[in-house]
Amino acid sequence: MRRIAYVCADAGVPVFGSKGSSVHVQEMIRALQRQGAHVDLFAARMDEPPPPGFDSLAIHRLPSIRDGEPTSHAAAVAALNRELAAALERAGPYDLVYERYSLWSFAAMEYARAAGTPGLLEVNAPLIEEQAVHRGLRDTRGAAHVATRVFQAATALVAVSTEVAAWLERRPSARGRVHVLPNGVDPERFRPDVPPAAPAPPGTFTVGFVGSMKPWHDLPVLIEAFARLHAEEPATRLLLVGGGRGEAAVRAVLAAWKLTDAACLTGAVAPSDVPGLLTSMDVAVAPYADPQRFYFSPLKVFEYMAAGRAVVATRVGQLETVIQHDVNGLLCAPGDSAALAAALARLQREPELGARLGRAARANVLRGHTWEAVATRVLELAAPDPVAA
Repeated sequence: MRRIAYVCADAGVPVFGSKGSSVHVQEMIRALQRQGAHVDLFAARMDEPPPPGFDSLAIHRLPSIRDGEPTSHAAAVAALNRELAAALERAGPYDLVYERYSLWSFAAMEYARAAGTPGLLEVNAPLIEEQAVHRGLRDTRGAAHVATRVFQAATALVAVSTEVAAWLERRPSARGRVHVLPNGVDPERFRPDVPPAAPAPPGTFTVGFVGSMKPWHDLPVLIEAFARLHAEEPATRLLLVGGGRGEAAVRAVLAAWKLTDAACLTGAVAPSDVPGLLTSMDVAVAPYADPQRFYFSPLKVFEYMAAGRAVVATRVGQLETVIQHDVNGLLCAPGDSAALAAALARLQREPELGARLGRAARANVLRGHTWEAVATRVLELAAPDPVAA
């Protein structure tokens, strides 16, 4: 049996939580296990007990460190990497070390290189720039040093989008070893026949969204578009699944549009609750605000598609290749509430269109956007003679 060390040293990722990053970790581990691998998890943050299905998962806790003053922070980073290297040495040997890139961890890829073991680094975002923009980054030089070390040590780097791959290819320490591998979905969990968990009254058309209420999710534009639809078609409902620090602002926008009674906000929910909430929607929306900073591979869109929903998404980044307009979803320009409202109204008037788009979306997911396909590709890249990207 192949032994795999899965490493997530990011203090911002509660591996058993409900964030998109948490779901990503859980689904990758499940998919690797379904491939017959024995997986050990090395993680800095848990928050919750393991969900069902992880009974055989060996868990090794790592120190949880965050950005700090450079002088004291360097010692914490060194301690984290000493402990990670020692934990891998104690629990090994491994046939593959797979790590979710984080700002302060380099020991796992260096351990793999020293052991002659494949080391694959999954890169989900340009973390240094992302941290600086959204949360502030005090030890920028330290983060850049860690990035250089970990990129150099990795056998291959797995980027979730072409935008992330381009960011990596600009760095000499990564150039030439980058492979694009978008995110996926478990089509057995997300199915069109899952009973709705929040059904609307008969005859009500439900517009939905799943995700954290972060600035890059352009919820004000979605709310304005829904307001236009609701003014014309009162038998409509807005179902917003997810929470976060932006929830109060979202509620204020809903109140300003006098939509409080037409909207249902679930707050944060467990990943196991999402499939039934998705099948409570007639259309699922993926709005994004800034095409210049769009480097995501949105889990929500693959989940929408697997659930057979009619998808309306912003025409940005990877979404332009995953969603084919009028074939397996509808695309709108960023920030265009009128175009989004028109798309929603069209789907409300033409239920057969929504059904056709939903069927095509699920078929598209089954052809290549499953976690099983992602895990298969990861194991190919870890093989002695990996298949070319």
